Amino acid sequence: MEGHGPAGLLRDGVVMLGAALVLVLVFRRLGLGAVLGYLVAGALIGPQGLGLVGDAQEKLGIAELGIALLLFLVGLELSPERLWRLRRDIFGFGLAQVVLCGIALALFVYLATGLSAAAAIAIGLPLALSSTAQVLPMLESAGRLRTPFGERAFSVLLFQDLSIVPLITIVAALSRAPVPADAPPGWLLGLSTLGAIAALVLAGRYVLNPLFRLIGGLGERELFVAAGLFAVLGSAAAMQALGLSAALGAFIAGVMLADSPYRHELEADVDPFRSILLGLFFIAVGMLLDLGAIMARPLLVLTIATGLIAIKTAVIGLLARGFGMAWRQALGMGLLLSQGGEFGFVLFAQAQAALLIAPEAASLFSAVVTLSMASTPFLMMLGRRFREAPADRTDLAGPQADGARAIVVGWGRFGQTVGQMLAAQGLSVTMIDRKASQIDTSIAFGVKVYFGDGTRLDLLRLAGAADAQLILFCVDGGQLDAAQMQVIAHAFPRAQIFVRAFDRRQMMRLHDAPIAGAVREVYESAIAMARGAMAALEIDADEIDRAERHYRDVDGRRLAEQARTGDIHAADDMMIRMDGSDAVATAAAPIPAESG
Repeated sequence: MEGHGPAGLLRDGVVMLGAALVLVLVFRRLGLGAVLGYLVAGALIGPQGLGLVGDAQEKLGIAELGIALLLFLVGLELSPERLWRLRRDIFGFGLAQVVLCGIALALFVYLATGLSAAAAIAIGLPLALSSTAQVLPMLESAGRLRTPFGERAFSVLLFQDLSIVPLITIVAALSRAPVPADAPPGWLLGLSTLGAIAALVLAGRYVLNPLFRLIGGLGERELFVAAGLFAVLGSAAAMQALGLSAALGAFIAGVMLADSPYRHELEADVDPFRSILLGLFFIAVGMLLDLGAIMARPLLVLTIATGLIAIKTAVIGLLARGFGMAWRQALGMGLLLSQGGEFGFVLFAQAQAALLIAPEAASLFSAVVTLSMASTPFLMMLGRRFREAPADRTDLAGPQADGARAIVVGWGRFGQTVGQMLAAQGLSVTMIDRKASQIDTSIAFGVKVYFGDGTRLDLLRLAGAADAQLILFCVDGGQLDAAQMQVIAHAFPRAQIFVRAFDRRQMMRLHDAPIAGAVREVYESAIAMARGAMAALEIDADEIDRAERHYRDVDGRRLAEQARTGDIHAADDMMIRMDGSDAVATAAAPIPAESG
């Protein structure tokens, strides 16, 4: 049953999200992962199941934006320098995987089905592609995306996405359909691809970064979210208009912003949309599952799906060994990338339009891809022991936030001193500031500071707080309190937290906070000035030390009592007298509460 108009869309949305909530919870509890829950939810409510929601193709088209957002976020993690470092895996391992798996699977399809050679090629090559939308979130949730194992898997997936254009060209070359008079030749499509990539690179440098700088100066988070989505959707639409991969356009936009100081803010703002849309994508894939094709020839479908997984596991495993991986990791890599991918649906449609395969064959092999994707969580459980431990992390190119020893939030005069002292000791420091003007100033001095609100858990997590040993809040204004620190300390238990306090009132609010320390911003400098003043009067150094110790002791006891009672006037009788009758007095006369 199909929904038409706003009411129909609303009803479909409620049904899809409701089914997803129930089944993802169930499959998570069973340890089978969210993806399988989404796929089963789609199959259950789709046209082949209960028929609660229809028009799966339309919903798949909308949900494919989730893949574009995913590739954009992946691009944000990869600076051009890091991509260059991965060039051997991308253009070596990736190319070999697509070619060898494509040949092996085309031969398998030819022998198993009796299709023509051209049809077998048109089906075998798409089957060589794996599911970027499935593998990358799995690696990320397991903490393996930035390990050598994860980087190599990502390199293969990236080349697969890059290979979409050549594969479309191959299908077009094999086409039996009449060639439209206005169809562009293959070489022109290649030039269009290079031109589009160059245009996106220039747009990222000369349009997007200045745009984010302008919006950051306004301090409007909603505008930042809109600008982030515009960057993703605009780059994806530009590539799609040229007949290229929309996900590739989004990925290039992400790479162009990987070195931007606005990277973490963008990542935090776009990620929720990516999560929702990817879930809808897998629901739509489940809805497309042709149960009729499976029931008509169940043995053939299961045989091809099993053969697909076995062939890809073997070929990718052997290639991984050839590229220097230990056999356990190589087998894990083969299992990880053994499923069919979402771009297979696109290429099967192209092959059908080219009159290379019949609609029944397109439905059958779409079912094969879907079944292989559904098997991935089980294969991951089988191959878990073969994969690399998440603690094994290697160097990350550039001033990466991930794995930083310290995060300094607030890059003003206070935070600069703290950060530079830590850096002088050889600690890795990531800096965050919410003022766009401060970001520009830091760039002028060759310092990389990321833009964003450093009290947000999602942004701190993206900046590497889960692995940091120190989180230092050096922000001005005195707005931080014990409740905020409690949430942050609970989210990042490995990190010791320090806070810059504006005055003693804020010190009182931070009294029960789970932090390693708090420092009043002018406390030490005021003591230093008082010591200098007494030294100028030629007071003996021991007397100066005694005066400082006495002041610190009295002030500390007063502050403890004030924090205990919550009253700024508590222990007023302990305040040091200001009438000048004595060099170090101990009487107390009420005076206005200090602001420093």
